[in-house]
Amino acid sequence: MSDRQIVISSGEPAGIGPDIVIQALQHPISGRLAVTGDPDLIHKRASQLGIDMEISLIDSRSSIDSHEPGRIQVIPVALSAPVTAGELNPDNSQYVIDCIDKAVDMCLDKRYQAMVTAPVHKGVINDGGIRFSGHTEWIAERTRSAQPVMMLASDSLRVCLATTHLPLHQVPQNITRHGIEAVIEVMNSGISTLYGIPDPVIGVCGLNPHAGEGGHLGTEETTIIEPVLNRLRHKGLNLIGPLPADTAFTQHVLSTLDGVLAMYHDQGLPVIKHSGFGTVVNVTLGLPIIRTSVDHGTALDLAGLGRASETSLLCAINLALKFVGQALTTSR
Repeated sequence: MSDRQIVISSGEPAGIGPDIVIQALQHPISGRLAVTGDPDLIHKRASQLGIDMEISLIDSRSSIDSHEPGRIQVIPVALSAPVTAGELNPDNSQYVIDCIDKAVDMCLDKRYQAMVTAPVHKGVINDGGIRFSGHTEWIAERTRSAQPVMMLASDSLRVCLATTHLPLHQVPQNITRHGIEAVIEVMNSGISTLYGIPDPVIGVCGLNPHAGEGGHLGTEETTIIEPVLNRLRHKGLNLIGPLPADTAFTQHVLSTLDGVLAMYHDQGLPVIKHSGFGTVVNVTLGLPIIRTSVDHGTALDLAGLGRASETSLLCAINLALKFVGQALTTSR
């Protein structure tokens, strides 16, 4: 485990990203960990939190040591402007992007085996003049990945999304046969590869209430979703649905599934966040690299106060390490 190298991007500098990175790396973790971020910011935030933290500067090509609690190995990225905890500054938008991009590039170059991302603030990045709809879409473009799939995972539940960060009124027009088929194939492959489940059983939600009620409450199920499921079943995929979303997440149904595909963001994510908020991990499927993240935002009101929990980041780090281990086992 100690030979597995993970790079962590430290997120929005005014939010809790630096806090939870500092706090998480106080814990024993069996792996080699590096952080992209501004070392002066990390030092200042650690002092603000009352944490004695050793900071070791490394470059992107350096070999890194096994993690030791209380020590951060930092790949420096310079802030563009001073930071005050809790106060967003669009001038630092490029800094946030640079932290992400450096981590992505090092994974693409095989210097690191996975990346973990602390939370960013989409609004301030856009205010800084950078079009940004989310980590998932940004990393997919950076890695030239045609079909990224957002999955949130806990110990007992995996939920993927057919559409991600869209206004609700745009969701129906983005539910297409080609799109649903591509997402299901990535989801099937991702769960199989990362979790070592040869033939995962996937439950697919309908778009409309009661999965369209036979066409009386909407036709997307009969005209789009069902034909795709039938075609993929003929290819050997284990698919259940379309399922009414109001019963798809009952324990009886979930006990038969390895994952659930929701049609849109707020159809699936409130359920998994309600069941395990703080221990849920955001995973991007369909990339040439392993990427995990926290299940929460920047929590500006908690930044620098020592009240933010590092639990989700620890879960994201440990799940990334587990995925690296699974990949190494599969490749042998």
